[in-house]
Amino acid sequence: MTLVLVVDDEPQILRALQTSLKGAGYEVETAAAGEQALTLAAVRPPDAVILDLVLPDMKGTEVCRELRGWSAVPIIVLSVVGDETEKVAALDAGADDYVTKPFGVDELLARLRAALRRAEPSREPVIEIGDLRIDLEARDVTFGGKPVQLTPHEYSFLTLLARNEGKLMTHQAILREVWGKAYSDESHYLHVYVSQLRRKLEPDPARPRYILTEPGVGYRLVDPLRRS
Repeated sequence: MTLVLVVDDEPQILRALQTSLKGAGYEVETAAAGEQALTLAAVRPPDAVILDLVLPDMKGTEVCRELRGWSAVPIIVLSVVGDETEKVAALDAGADDYVTKPFGVDELLARLRAALRRAEPSREPVIEIGDLRIDLEARDVTFGGKPVQLTPHEYSFLTLLARNEGKLMTHQAILREVWGKAYSDESHYLHVYVSQLRRKLEPDPARPRYILTEPGVGYRLVDPLRRS
């Protein structure tokens, strides 16, 4: 059974998540502090972590960083509305996704399923997301069966998003992985490339269904059929 570690210092949230996750078929362990969570994760490694950013003994970003030092476990952070700086910091520290409080249980479970899917080892050098198909070995991209011509940076950008299907990639993470450095006007710089990719991939670039924008944070690539 898939083990999920839930870390939050609010007893009512811990109880609610424990009940919801168990009802969805997961095994659950809970922790009310960062050090306790790290100890539990070391003793019995979970398959996924749901982590509040505000804890009594340390920041959620610190917990992310500690976990990432020795584990690739999927981490979904919980943050309050308006805590955008902390969201970005947590994602850059290694979190896979975030859900804003107050949150819907269905959304959280969907994000958890997506994170667990991404953690499964890939056995094929081909990524298929909806009508998008990327042959990593041949560096070949098609959409709806038709070839798509991409520049080297467009291809690297797209494959980064595709390898992390459903995961929110921050501006800094994209710039670091694709270009190897940061730019001062990063949002505008990436917006240009996203616009180009949407023109080449999206059936209606003005109403994107594959490459989605998280304002002020980053981008994610999704399968519109799974999303709906």
